Amino acid sequence: MDFDYSDDQKFLKDEARKFLGGRCPPAVVRGVLDDPAKRYDAPLWAAVAEQGWLGAAIPEKHGGLGLGRVELCAIAEELGRAVAPIPFASTVYILAEAVMAHGTTAQQAAILPRVAAGELIGALAVSEGPGVLTPSALSARVEGGKLSGVKIPVTDGDIAHVAIVLASEGGKPGLFLVDLTGEGVKRETLESLDPTRSVARLTFDGAAAERLGGAGEGFDLVQAILDRAAVLLAFEQLGGADRCLEMAKEYALGRYAFGRVIGGYQAIKHKLADMYVKNEVARSNAYYGAWALNDDASELPTAAAAARIAASEAFWFASKESVQVHGGMGFTWEVDCHLYYRRSRQLSLVAGSPRLWKERLVSELEKKNAA
Repeated sequence: MDFDYSDDQKFLKDEARKFLGGRCPPAVVRGVLDDPAKRYDAPLWAAVAEQGWLGAAIPEKHGGLGLGRVELCAIAEELGRAVAPIPFASTVYILAEAVMAHGTTAQQAAILPRVAAGELIGALAVSEGPGVLTPSALSARVEGGKLSGVKIPVTDGDIAHVAIVLASEGGKPGLFLVDLTGEGVKRETLESLDPTRSVARLTFDGAAAERLGGAGEGFDLVQAILDRAAVLLAFEQLGGADRCLEMAKEYALGRYAFGRVIGGYQAIKHKLADMYVKNEVARSNAYYGAWALNDDASELPTAAAAARIAASEAFWFASKESVQVHGGMGFTWEVDCHLYYRRSRQLSLVAGSPRLWKERLVSELEKKNAA
């Protein structure tokens, strides 16, 4: 088995890097960070849609490119490297993947072409505040096709057009598609560590809700959706971690202290080596996850959990150590280290914390060993 991109996939990845290098330099990211009124970079979002990336894995009959999930992983890696300030993950990794896997023919026809065209932004609304959400603690309710309740925090909830909402219906948890531009929806943007990926409180009061998947399958469907998203997020985290290592290395080879480059000192060498090792561990797990996702293999839950854990650890560690290698400069607003540190924390929580994924990995391994 060849755990690497094919030549065509490498070409796609290279072209994505060139494109983002020109359209998404750090100045674009800072433009969103510096302007409280901006929640994402709309011109970049439109340009990404023109490239066809939003529909990379969407079938051609729905306006997509009909490529595989590995190609989408390659794009995700480059988006992570550029810390792109766009709602790509919420829309493509979550909304589009969920509708393709669990939506009806009518739902797919209504949503997927608009996602591919860049006309629709998605969000996943599961959490209702601190703590682990259980079926008995689920307060959001759907009665007669109308949703009521509060979801917080919801990534990209303040800019999304459609949300996938976990709510109780008849005492059983279900997933529902909700038009956030319709009546009965109130949004409140919240402060966060990474304003380039905004979060919101969503309050529903009789909002129209359409079921996604079967009745009573809410929690199982959420986990299935997150398994798929976890692999794609792992590649985004891997791209960010690789860029952190490159930035640290470049600075270490150009910065002098006591008459020699700081990269020649053992302490700096150890930091760079540790970053490289964690990145490579994350890469191997991410590639395994990409295979499982692309082939819809039975190993996907295990592979997704392993990829999620390794990538979260690698990106956080690389972003933190990059700050340290940059020394006193690393803590300043002018240096780009904080852009990656912010995104590393945001991505590590957006689809469940590493602690929850560690519990899932152990659970999946126990099932496998008991079989």
